[in-house]
Amino acid sequence: MRAIPFWLKLLSAFLAVIIVAVGGVAILVHRSASTEFAGYVNRGRMDRAALLAPAFEDYYRQTGSWAGSERLASSLPMGQGMHGMGRGPGVGMAGQLVVADPSGHIVAGTDGALLGKRLSPADLQYGVPLTVDGRLQGYLLAGEFSDQPASLEAEFLARLNQALLVAALLAGGAALLLALLLSRGLSGPLAALAGAARQLAAGERGLRVAVAGSSELALLGCSFNSMAEALEKQEGLRRQLLADIAHELRTPLAVIRGNLEALLDGIYRPSAETIAPIHEEALLLTRLVDDLRDLALAEAGQLPLHLAEVDLLELARGVLSGFAAQANERSIALELLLPEVELPAAGVDAGRIRQVLANLLANALRYTPQRGRVQLSLRQPARDWLQVCVSDNGPGISPEDLPHVFDRFYRGDRARTHVGSGSGLGLAIARQWVEAHGGHIRAESTLGAGTTFSFTVPVQKLGS
Repeated sequence: MRAIPFWLKLLSAFLAVIIVAVGGVAILVHRSASTEFAGYVNRGRMDRAALLAPAFEDYYRQTGSWAGSERLASSLPMGQGMHGMGRGPGVGMAGQLVVADPSGHIVAGTDGALLGKRLSPADLQYGVPLTVDGRLQGYLLAGEFSDQPASLEAEFLARLNQALLVAALLAGGAALLLALLLSRGLSGPLAALAGAARQLAAGERGLRVAVAGSSELALLGCSFNSMAEALEKQEGLRRQLLADIAHELRTPLAVIRGNLEALLDGIYRPSAETIAPIHEEALLLTRLVDDLRDLALAEAGQLPLHLAEVDLLELARGVLSGFAAQANERSIALELLLPEVELPAAGVDAGRIRQVLANLLANALRYTPQRGRVQLSLRQPARDWLQVCVSDNGPGISPEDLPHVFDRFYRGDRARTHVGSGSGLGLAIARQWVEAHGGHIRAESTLGAGTTFSFTVPVQKLGS
């Protein structure tokens, strides 16, 4: 079963609103106009009867009855502007005059056919009481008393209804046209967005939707384009990551395979010297797999941290001493700059932060020339944070490489070249470990003037 287009559903909703709104207004206007018109007619009828009532009261005072008063009614003027008025509730108004006794029976009038007819209380409320010597003797009414409404009144109401109908149709048609334009204008971008979303879900990339105006639809289009761009970026990173992992695995596997084939072919005889390279490459593969696993856990927010009160200065001394031999081989000066004031304890996972420091120092030593210098310093930039800085006087990092130094397997002129036994994930791991503690890590570098890596960790909270 084919789904109903969204614009048609929207148009149907608009149509229902138009019918209710225009119809309701038309009904209210009709009722209000009819009521006001009837009130106008009745007020005119009562005003005319009130003008003529004194003459009828004098007649009754002289004759003592209403007999023959129809001649008086026939002889009185109809009144200026009083003829041709319509009919109100119960009694109309044309040009008749009738006299009813206190019980409501017509006893005299300009139309003899009405004699004896009894008027309802609704009719009598538009009559003028005729009082003689303080006693109610009857009512004088002016208007139309036949069963059919006055022709002029009926014509007026018919024209009023016709005008209301035409106005309602015109207003409804104009509103429907505007609703059609609006529904198509709303459904068009939404349909394009839905189509693009289906294509994106099917695996197509490079999709963008048109963004126009400053409405919510434009905001939705911008959000979709941002999402599509982010998905493309993530897809590129995923492919690059797979390629990088394959590259990192290929080298140690090739070394292991080559050495094993040499052993199998009898080129090498099994010994500690021939098996050692295989063991070393196996360890490298193990570290690579472990690092990738830890990175995946950190990015998923599932990295376990064993927080404790740690003396960051003592931890830095311990890590720095572990690189002393490596630095001495290349005549690189390792310096620990002591803080000016005593630092509070840090609330960190000592093992993770020790690994961060080791990765940063290893990276600094790798790119510091012989007889260079690597400095490690600590300070407290804010009440709740401690900062650790690792600086070198190496060649520095180019501006185009600097934003990517913490990317996995990134290789630039300076930043992430895999050398030696590293897994190529050191700086990426350092970033994840620092961020897992709620801190922030950054790199600053100037070509030819060295590089500084700094990160923050939280101060140990009392009672935590």
